[in-house]
Amino acid sequence: MKKKVVVGMSGGVDSSVCAWLLKEQGYEVIGATMQIWQADECKIEKEGSCCGISAVEDARRVAECLDIPYYVMNFRDTFQTEVIDRFTGSYLNGLTPNPCIACNRYVKWGAFLERCREIGADFMATGHYARVMQLPNGRFSVQKSITAEKDQTYVLYSLTQDELAHTLMPVGAYTKPEIRKMAEDLKLPVAHKKDSQDICFVEDGDYAGFIQREKGTLGMPGPFKTTDGQIVGRHTGTVQYTIGQRKGLGVALGRPVYVTDIKTESGEVILGSNEDLFKDVLYATDIQYMGVDHFDENTVYQAKIRYSQKSVGCRVHYINENIMRVDFEEKVRAATPGQAVVLYTDDWIAGGATIISKDKAL
Repeated sequence: MKKKVVVGMSGGVDSSVCAWLLKEQGYEVIGATMQIWQADECKIEKEGSCCGISAVEDARRVAECLDIPYYVMNFRDTFQTEVIDRFTGSYLNGLTPNPCIACNRYVKWGAFLERCREIGADFMATGHYARVMQLPNGRFSVQKSITAEKDQTYVLYSLTQDELAHTLMPVGAYTKPEIRKMAEDLKLPVAHKKDSQDICFVEDGDYAGFIQREKGTLGMPGPFKTTDGQIVGRHTGTVQYTIGQRKGLGVALGRPVYVTDIKTESGEVILGSNEDLFKDVLYATDIQYMGVDHFDENTVYQAKIRYSQKSVGCRVHYINENIMRVDFEEKVRAATPGQAVVLYTDDWIAGGATIISKDKAL
């Protein structure tokens, strides 16, 4: 009997070719789009959007081309609670979250996988540029895509062993040009569609405006202070700033200054030099294990602290079972609370955690 797989179809070229690849491999393929945000509410009906009505129509047309069943599944409430509310709450607490990580963890591999199981599927599949592998130790991990420039493993570090055991990611074995060529040969209507935006629900990258509309506040107003305590201006709310930010500060000191810290309780936004952003240590919590069940404090891992950053060698030291310290072999820039630190061994994920500030760690 054929194994049944539900492919999360965003209406883009990657998930479309994913569905075709799995059909070619002999699976019984079902296409499904996760309805997570209404286009008339967020007004993001732009080319490349993964959440609007046009995305649903594109996915439906692809399913017709591939002759597979297709459904739209409503996860709006889950998306609001687990992604939107977490996103706005984190910013109001002085953090800079990555909503794609939360969406993968709670929506795509939480609610969606559960729904797939309810309809009798053996697997779920996505068009991520990553690969699922089983290691010699028996554990599952996410392996980097064969094409470094498209690799999406960073946002997948929180997936569990059970989730990975029921996940297929065939696109990670190909380059983007190869995927587009397949779509062209198949005459899929999305063959030349632009890639979707990373944060689908924030118009024009205006996070502060989005949070103000959602929560009615820009956070605590307060002073801009230099690292030596000098007040050099005032701002109207902390959510407008993130660690490492230089543009849009509205402060002229005759030299480049960057946000080096945000204190939400007092409303203080601390400004310093670019050099002040470089650290060789960070603290992290909400530890997630993937390829290993515990980090070896004597092992040198390769760490990434943001999606597009190159890996840096590091060692891990446990403060307690919930908090770890990561010591880098070279300084990293703007290790931002709320973002993830993801640890790799060779080309697969060992695990990861959420970055927190030093004072909150101790």
